[in-house]
Amino acid sequence: MNQEIEFRLPCVDDGAAIWRIVRDSGVLDLNSSYLYLLLCKDFADTCIVARMDDRLVGFATGYRPPSRDDVIFLWQIGVDARLRGQGLGRRLLAHFLSTPGAVDATYLETTIAPSNQPSQRLFRGLARDLGVACQTAPCFDESHFPGSHEAEHLYRIGPFDAASRRLLAAATNCTRRNHDPS
Repeated sequence: MNQEIEFRLPCVDDGAAIWRIVRDSGVLDLNSSYLYLLLCKDFADTCIVARMDDRLVGFATGYRPPSRDDVIFLWQIGVDARLRGQGLGRRLLAHFLSTPGAVDATYLETTIAPSNQPSQRLFRGLARDLGVACQTAPCFDESHFPGSHEAEHLYRIGPFDAASRRLLAAATNCTRRNHDPS
């Protein structure tokens, strides 16, 4: 990736572009465009977007589970097809962990389908880079989903601290411009 990528908190104007990346991925669960707008509006402090040449090329969305104060949950991460395989997912994760809503979390959780080997490698690699454990456990089986959907396993990475986040940020050249999400 020779071109500069800007990482920042999302704003409402990013919602449609996030929806398009999800739709075009062919593998991510596509939710309503309204949901992506809400994430950008009300959960911007736990989300990050990547822009290049005035175009959104990646995102990571998440939230803080109300009953688990030490956890930041990564809901979806997506990279434009033209930039896959170039390390942008790893950089998005580093920036995601530096969002205002994630700074005091000591665990990262997400769910991953058993067939999603690229995401499994990405999250196991993140645990390795942070120098922490990556535990997996069943979370949702096929019967929990309407229609046809593969099971989702919980990935729990941590505990990590500010020092390990700084090392990850340095390793991924994690600098970000703040953006007023209003």
